[in-house]
Amino acid sequence: MSSGRKPVLLRVDPAVHDALVRWASDDFRSLNAHVELLLRRALTEAGRMPRQAAGLPRRGRPPAGEDGGA
Repeated sequence: MSSGRKPVLLRVDPAVHDALVRWASDDFRSLNAHVELLLRRALTEAGRMPRQAAGLPRRGRPPAGEDGGA
């Protein structure tokens, strides 16, 4: 992968999956982005977030003027 991110296969109960999809949608995130956000929160709260971990990638449309277009 060129982005340096690692793919992970995650098996979850269908009801849990549906709840996560709804929650992600409510927050205007993809399921993948939402799961990563939740994992990062859990790591931070547990004092286990690695210092060398990169920040979350910016998602969505860039602000006006940052895309190089007119």
